[in-house]
Amino acid sequence: MSETLTRAISGIVYIALLIGATLFDQLAFEILFSFFLLVGAFEFSKLIKLPKSLCLFVAALAIAIVFWKRDLLPSIAIATFGILTLLALMAELFSKRQPNRSLPIKLIIFLGYIIAPFITLLFLPITKESGYLPQIIIGMFILIWTNDTFAYIVGKKFGKNKLFERISPKKTIEGFIGGIIFTILAGIILSQYFDFFSIVIWISSAIFVGIFGTIGDLVESRFKREAGVKDSGAIMPGHGGILDRLDSVIFVAPFLYIIFQIL
Repeated sequence: MSETLTRAISGIVYIALLIGATLFDQLAFEILFSFFLLVGAFEFSKLIKLPKSLCLFVAALAIAIVFWKRDLLPSIAIATFGILTLLALMAELFSKRQPNRSLPIKLIIFLGYIIAPFITLLFLPITKESGYLPQIIIGMFILIWTNDTFAYIVGKKFGKNKLFERISPKKTIEGFIGGIIFTILAGIILSQYFDFFSIVIWISSAIFVGIFGTIGDLVESRFKREAGVKDSGAIMPGHGGILDRLDSVIFVAPFLYIIFQIL
């Protein structure tokens, strides 16, 4: 089987599983993304050289609390902690030095980069008025996929100026801008069908997806460069690991959660 065909089949299975579980019901969604959290924790432990058993234990504990004691979790505080960690990692992109992280710093990064965003993601489709709204998750992924697709297309067609060549040589400023423009258009279209949020919220979400989704990809690329690997894992043939597929989601979810809570 050719690599292209393998990649296509793997991608179709991933998208079908994600959309199917999300639309089926809240439990199926939470089980799937809890599995993603466990796999992501395992992959990240290898990238940043943390004890795998410790990372898996912390991830399993977080999942257990979400399922049985979610009312104890301060969701706003968790999202804020995630955002602060993500902003610190974003600032680190501009440093050319190889970071020398101590064990406590690695643990903080693990909690803020993996645990907090995934917990926030599990809270994201839950609203006080309507309960579980799977369209929120579907809308978020549509925005992310639109940004990724058109950033690639515009960058390949018109890209001349590198965005962050040291980390990701193929990304261009033109592709970055094109991705944001088309993502905003997708947000406007979503507001006509998913009208539980206003057009302002969808456009705001699209802008955050365009900016921080791209940054999320750059941050994960830096982690992989530091670890000397091409992919975060091998669970998805032709695509790599879970973190390779969800790097944008990790960065976007806490910001969107705060936007939805405020607006």
